[in-house]
Formats: sequence, structure tokens, C-alpha cells
Amino acid sequence: MTTTSTQSKIAKIGIVTVSDRASRGEYEDLGGPAIHKELSQILSSSWKPVIRVIADDQDLIEQTLIELADMEECCLIVTTGGTGPAPRDVTPEATEAVSEKLMPGFGELMRQVSLKFVPTAILSRQTAGIRGKTLMVNLPGKPSAIKDCLDAVFPAIPYCIDLIDGPFLETDNSYCTAFRPKNK
Repeated sequence: MTTTSTQSKIAKIGIVTVSDRASRGEYEDLGGPAIHKELSQILSSSWKPVIRVIADDQDLIEQTLIELADMEECCLIVTTGGTGPAPRDVTPEATEAVSEKLMPGFGELMRQVSLKFVPTAILSRQTAGIRGKTLMVNLPGKPSAIKDCLDAVFPAIPYCIDLIDGPFLETDNSYCTAFRPKNK
């Protein structure tokens, strides 16, 4: 149940770009800014981004997710990159390693939506999980795919965060309507 304290709290949202080249400054990070832009359009409640750009290293990804969830107290962490089949693509493994509960429906829906645009969506291994009061969602790296996937799953995210006692997220209903059951 939502309390006044969770309604008034400014939500922290982690935005993590997982890319060897972007972390070294060899490649412009397009994924993180695409997530920030999309969240700015979706959310009408106050929120603060906590941004990280890190290398494709499972230990580093795990440490970053733990830091953002446990120390920064982000209610939501959205990652981009590292979800493919290449040897250095280990974001899903890191997410699963630090999760207390896996949320496979997120990945299933994102792949289903992505298949409408590109047949290689079946190669993507996006997943989601919960750590404490934090929902972690892995998105692909391409900005257009980030938008498609985030638009598909975001209607369920505020209610999921309600259920894990996170802050109350409100959406701009002209852009995205959060689903919350009427009889909670």
C-alpha cells in the first residue's frame, strides 16, 4: 500500500550504459541519453537520474547494480547494452546474479515487441529482476529499440514498484498510462 512518505519522496532512477567503448570515451553513449529522454516523457512525478557508464565486465556491472540499489536507493535501474550473444554481453547474467526475484515477463514482452521491427530480436537476452526495493530492467542498446521496449513495459513498472514499497511513480497519461488495479 502506498503511504504519504512514498508519495512525496523523489524517486531515484539508475541509468546504466554498459559499453566497453563508451566507458573508454571511444564511442558516444547514445543509450543512456535515450533512456533519460524517454523517462522524462513518461514520468510526470519528480525523479532524479543516477547515471553510470561502465565497461562490459560482469563483476563491475554487479557492483554498479548493488551500489545503485543498496546505497543510492534507486527504485528503478534501467540498463542499456550487453544483452546480446557476444562473449562480452553479460548484463543479464549480472542482473540475475544480484536479483532476489527474476521478472521474466519483462524480457518476454520486450522481445515480442522488438520482433515487429527486426528478426534478430530473438538474439536479445533482456531480463528484469528485483533486489530489495529496486526493480532492474535490461534494455537493448539501440535508441529506437530502447524507446520501443520501454514504452511496452513501462505501464507495469509503477505498480511493480508500489508492490516492493518504492516511491509512487506517476506517468503522463497522454504519453503512457501506468496500470494499477482498482481494488488493491
